[in-house]
Amino acid sequence: MVASQLRTTAVNDPRVVEAMGAVPREGFVPAERASLAYLDIAQPLGEGRALPAPMVLGRLLTEARVRPQDRVLVIGAGSGYAAAVLTYLAAHVVALEEDAGLAAIGAAALPATVETVTGPLAAGWSASAPYDFILFDGAIERVPQAIVDQLAEGGRIGAALVERGVTRLAIGRRVAGSFGLTTFVEAESPILPGFSAPDAFRF
Repeated sequence: MVASQLRTTAVNDPRVVEAMGAVPREGFVPAERASLAYLDIAQPLGEGRALPAPMVLGRLLTEARVRPQDRVLVIGAGSGYAAAVLTYLAAHVVALEEDAGLAAIGAAALPATVETVTGPLAAGWSASAPYDFILFDGAIERVPQAIVDQLAEGGRIGAALVERGVTRLAIGRRVAGSFGLTTFVEAESPILPGFSAPDAFRF
């Protein structure tokens, strides 16, 4: 995975490469898919959810430049893989999941240092805010203001952003109370529930 998928797709931050190499991805997918865990595809987790391909996480973490002192929130943590990787990069990780079954898998697989919480994804987790980095572990159409409000000044958000049917990876930053996202590469990612954009008005 490191040699053929990460380094060949501009995942070139040594800390990110080392962290992803250290976490056994097969431990975060269903047992029957363990032999497929390192393929560069999304891995189904059940209940309509899936673990994004390794390249998606690697590119987002590389562009986000996660620092050792950062507090991080993973939204849609699923089985916990992204949260596990982030424990190698950040000071504190909160893993938020709304599906009780997936949350239980994550709680069992993740180290005790990860704060695993259950609740609506679109609400974020204000109890442990502010965060220096918020990762959406899946594709979204919008970032709710409630989640932007949980960012520290200068904090970043990483997500796969769906616009007009095209999914691109994006990094956003909160500066002086304002927030905006910048996309940087097209990449497929499984959809996270609860982040659809409102329907536009049509005549």
